[in-house]
Amino acid sequence: MRDYIRRFFIAGIMALCVGLLFLGGKQTKAAEYNVKKLTEHWMWPADGVITDTFGTRRGHHKGIDIAAESGSPVYAVDSGVVSKSYFSETYGHVVFIKHRNQTETVYAHMNERLAANDEKVAQGQKIGTMGSTGDSSGVHLHFEIHKREWTVDKVNAVDPFLAFGSEKIGHPVYAALNDKKAHEVSAQISKMEPVQNITQENENINDDRAKENPGEQAIHVVKPGETLWEIAEQYNLSVDTIANFNNIKENKILEGQKLKLNSENLKQYMVRNGDSLTLIATSNQTTVQEIKELNNLHSDTIQVGQLLIIRKNK
Repeated sequence: MRDYIRRFFIAGIMALCVGLLFLGGKQTKAAEYNVKKLTEHWMWPADGVITDTFGTRRGHHKGIDIAAESGSPVYAVDSGVVSKSYFSETYGHVVFIKHRNQTETVYAHMNERLAANDEKVAQGQKIGTMGSTGDSSGVHLHFEIHKREWTVDKVNAVDPFLAFGSEKIGHPVYAALNDKKAHEVSAQISKMEPVQNITQENENINDDRAKENPGEQAIHVVKPGETLWEIAEQYNLSVDTIANFNNIKENKILEGQKLKLNSENLKQYMVRNGDSLTLIATSNQTTVQEIKELNNLHSDTIQVGQLLIIRKNK
């Protein structure tokens, strides 16, 4: 009789554990669904390239990293109220925003903060500029999403890709201002085909930081005074090719316009931690001077996540 009771008790405990696991799985899926639903109108917080994702560094990285040039604008992903704006030894210049959908977003490592405590901000409002302050190894925006509120232990952190759609390291993302479906546009842009599959020529090199990655769709941002002819000359393309690729009429372009380039004519490389122009040039059988000329670089300074043109294919 005692043996029967013991077996019954053990079976009951096992059934309870299985039930809790089942409910936990359902709750996780429900939470993911709610995040997607609540943030479907959000926009990306910055233009740039994804350089790190949620859950890396043994699970301690509770956000995503977007790299671009120092001073690049950082935007509020949605309207809300600034809950905190200060300088932290770890986050550097950081802004926290609470939104109506019961989430709080974090924008860290900025060069400067342009939003103050208790300030009401609109979606797409510039709240700072990208930098490398605090505990940072290069210029980038560290972005987090938390259910309800941010806590020191970050137990409320959720993967930002639940809001914006899954991306990969090296993919470009773009903040589409004043667009209710900005996240959809960004997702479409970021899923563009890579330039080409670049493989490591020396398979014996063990340092991942020196390995080449597939480049992304080449983008040129029109500078003040630039003409379509000058841009075509720079990339060894014809004016008609660029115009047709971007649906440009009468060869008219605007300052700040992002032009897609014919990726088949370019070989690119994404800068990683520890890279230098010398290392990149050597591994790609080219010279530092050629890379600098192709990318209009006036110094040897490069940033993590930066896409460099290595060669123009003929």
